[in-house]
This record gives sequence, structure tokens and C-alpha cells, in this order.
Amino acid sequence: MDNKTYKKELYTLQVELVKFHKSVIEQGKKVCLLFEGRDAAGKDGIIKRFREHLSPREVRTVALGTPSDREKSAWYFQRFVPHLPVAGEVVFFNRSWYNRAGVERVMNFCNARECQKFMDEVGNFEHLLTQDDLIFFKYYLDISKQEQKKRLKARRESPLKQWKISPIDKKAQTMWHAYSEARDVMFVKTHFVYAPWYIAHCDNKKSTRINVIKHFLSHVDYQGKQKEKLIYDPSIVFEFDPLCYEKGMIAT
Repeated sequence: MDNKTYKKELYTLQVELVKFHKSVIEQGKKVCLLFEGRDAAGKDGIIKRFREHLSPREVRTVALGTPSDREKSAWYFQRFVPHLPVAGEVVFFNRSWYNRAGVERVMNFCNARECQKFMDEVGNFEHLLTQDDLIFFKYYLDISKQEQKKRLKARRESPLKQWKISPIDKKAQTMWHAYSEARDVMFVKTHFVYAPWYIAHCDNKKSTRINVIKHFLSHVDYQGKQKEKLIYDPSIVFEFDPLCYEKGMIAT
């Protein structure tokens, strides 16, 4: 996607997002989008394009750091609950409670019992959220190993991205297969009818941003919606299905 086309499409979609957000505020809707994915998959960038022209008073991004000792002693989901949206709000989770199924599992920040407890409870937790009329979307940004290596290198070399560098980044490539295994278990055990996983190929940042925004807007209702502008590419954004592995639709 060339830059001119990207900017034109992004502008159109951001106008649609403003329409949607207006309906959220007026009708008191609660909206939550969470973004998971490997390091350097593009979570920051896609959230930035989503919220760029939305009202800052009713939009929040949640990116929690390492839990405190007090938080570690609490029910796992407890630290996330205060950050959930209330009426009229849109909340983006830049990583979420699924840390337990991903980085915490791979890096041994939690034990096997804690991980299993999470898997047993997350379905009930998300069912409660959706039963409370929360508009809830889960996106996993899928990146190839080669593209991740390229982006991590660029991150290390950029003086403007030093804040993104972490010790975990250094293990992203060497522990690639461990992350793949954890991701696959997460998909199988936490893909629910009421809270499905949507996967987005993100080797091309521009195409990913455009298609994820289209996908989201095509699945929600709001006044003035122009459906013809929200036709997304199903080879870039799609719902998880075990057959995705056989079709080579998920990076391994």
C-alpha cells in the first residue's frame, strides 16, 4: 500500500471512527478492544491510529506494568477491572490479562498452576463482561520471525524508540517457538463464541492498520455508517480457526 492510498483510506476510516465514538458517547455504550501479539508486532501504532481523532476525555489506553506485591497477592483479574470502560468510554488494552497466557508463561513469571487457573477462569470473566453489554474485541497481531527481527533491530538503532527496548525483547527471537506454543494453547483454550480471537497479519503495518479498523467498524453499529468503505481483506484479518494452521495463515 503506497503512502498516498494509505493516508486517504486512513482519513476516511478515522471519520467513521469519530461517527462511531459519537454514538458511544450519546448512547452510553461501553467499548473495550485488547491487542495482543509478539514484541514489535505494532500494537502501539495501531492503537494510535484508532484513537488519534477521538475525544481524549472518553478514550483511554491501558498498558499496565509489572504488578506490585499487593497486586500479586490479589485475584489475578482484579488489577484489570478498575480500568474497564464505563458508559460512554472506549478503552484500548495494549496487552492485557492475556499476559498470563503469553509472556508470563514463557518467561516463567507464573507457575503452571497459576497459568491453568487463568485458563479455567478467563472464559467466565469475559462472559460476565459481554453479558453486561460490553462491546468487546480481542485482536492478536501476528508477525513473521523475519519481520520481527528487522523491527527489533530498527528499534535498537532508533534514538526515538529507546523507551521500547526491554530485556524481554532480547529473548523474543531466541524463544520464538516457546511463544508460538503458548500462543497456540491460548487460542485453543480462550477462543469463545462470545469473545472470539481475531488474528491480523502485521508484516505490513499500513495494511494491518487499515484492515483492522475496517474489521472493527464493520462489526459495530452507528449512525451514518458507510458499509461500502468498511470492506476488509479476510486474508489480513480473520477469526481464529484451527484450520488456520493447515492453511499457513498463522506464523509458526
